Amino acid sequence: MLANPKTDWKMMAINSQFQTAEAAQTLLQQGQTEEAKAALNALVEAMSRSERQALKSQLTRLMMHIIKWKTQPNKRSRSWIVSILDARDAIEDSQEEMPSLNREFIESLWDQALIKAKRKAEAEMNCKSDILVLTWTEVFEDEYIGI
Repeated sequence: MLANPKTDWKMMAINSQFQTAEAAQTLLQQGQTEEAKAALNALVEAMSRSERQALKSQLTRLMMHIIKWKTQPNKRSRSWIVSILDARDAIEDSQEEMPSLNREFIESLWDQALIKAKRKAEAEMNCKSDILVLTWTEVFEDEYIGI
């Protein structure tokens, strides 16, 4: 897709990051640097949003499994351990890709992620959990082993 002066780069980047990158490349080859910058800025913003959403989803999943682990010790499974490790790895990978997804950013999501995680854990367990708080250590440092 070639750009025209009214191209909505933000919408294009949301719909297709690949097409946006191709269009930016074409614009650069044509010497249209200002329009290419607009396309690339929209692309970076869309990719950043996607990474932030992925991290938020992984944080919620991680917290959900820890809540389940703490609430139902008699039902602990290896799959819960693997889910905890997978979520931690995915968050770490996101942080390597985008250093701005640091501890401060994660802490800004914490309360909302915990609320969602608790709701999902309770639905999955079919019981209420009395866990109201999870610490950084519980979520990112404690080892969940020994079933």
